[in-house]
Amino acid sequence: MAVEARIRELGSRHQNLERMIEEETNRPAADATKLKALKLKKLKLKEEIAALGAQAH
Repeated sequence: MAVEARIRELGSRHQNLERMIEEETNRPAADATKLKALKLKKLKLKEEIAALGAQAH
């Protein structure tokens, strides 16, 4: 059960990062450095979610 809870938590953080990326992208003067950092964090979360999902099954 703990793995599923962790996956849900990471999924929530992943969604929050997606919103932050979208908000930054929609700004008139989007910060490319900030976008890159956010996308990297999102990718790392996605990889962690996938690894935990494989471990759970």
